[in-house]
Amino acid sequence: MPGTIADRVAQATPPHLAGRIKGFSDRTIAWIFVAPTIFLLLAVNIFPLIWTINLSFTNFRANRPNREVDYIGLRNYERILTDSDIWLTMQATAHFLFWTLFFQVVIGFTLAWLINRKFKGNDLWTTIIVLPMMLSPAVVGNFWTFLYQPQIGLFNYLVAFLTGVDPSSFQMIGDVVLAPWAIVIVDTWMWTPFVMLICLAGLRSIPDYIYEAAEIDRASKWRQFWTITVPMVLPFLMLAVLFRGIENFKMFDLVVQLTGGGPGSVTELTSINLKREAFEKWRTGYASAYAIILFVTVFGLASIYVKALNKVKER
Repeated sequence: MPGTIADRVAQATPPHLAGRIKGFSDRTIAWIFVAPTIFLLLAVNIFPLIWTINLSFTNFRANRPNREVDYIGLRNYERILTDSDIWLTMQATAHFLFWTLFFQVVIGFTLAWLINRKFKGNDLWTTIIVLPMMLSPAVVGNFWTFLYQPQIGLFNYLVAFLTGVDPSSFQMIGDVVLAPWAIVIVDTWMWTPFVMLICLAGLRSIPDYIYEAAEIDRASKWRQFWTITVPMVLPFLMLAVLFRGIENFKMFDLVVQLTGGGPGSVTELTSINLKREAFEKWRTGYASAYAIILFVTVFGLASIYVKALNKVKER
């Protein structure tokens, strides 16, 4: 059998091309196959990023393409960083991020720990638990909007049963205080299974002999949990937080379906605010600068977090 990649490719090509291919090195053949993918990635990702950076220094408006475009330097960035409304959306996003990650980590790890104990019906319950993450955000948003309805929503009747409050007066997605928690509940319900699966993979990667050695040393279950289970699952847990943190920072469709950013602007996350600046107010240059600031923020935080994750994995 031919020993080089070029020889193998030549065998699978028409005779009039085989001679040319045999003259290529393995490195050249590899680049021939990889180059289209690299070019496509550059075209789809790098070019729009460069174009957005360029627009961020202008007063360009997409609804006025024939208007003369002026380069205004860092003025868009200065306006964004000093705009109190922008900081309110950042605050709403931080609230959403913190509480969704907190609940998903706690509940997801707990469910993974319970399922890992391998009880009767384990596979059935695992399938049921992961069902929410298989649904599209649009379906989940409509489903929970119905559940939150003051007159007929089952969620309101459940709260009324537990607290004694009249369900018709309970406005989960219409109340300034409760609306942020409404989207936290829905996102937690939908994506906790994702965290659970990653934690479950971590739990099942721990060798049994470690626990057996701990049993011989007469370590209690509580001590085994904190000295074996948690440290060995921590890299998986941190990975889940990284994935969910990035996804929730750019959360859009689910919140739009549930609250549309209201009431007022209490659930207007940065992604929703960015869309309004770009496609409702048509301040394209301003929105481009806004997008670059969000990109740098996410990229910077993710880079710091990945370094911390690598340090944990090296222990």
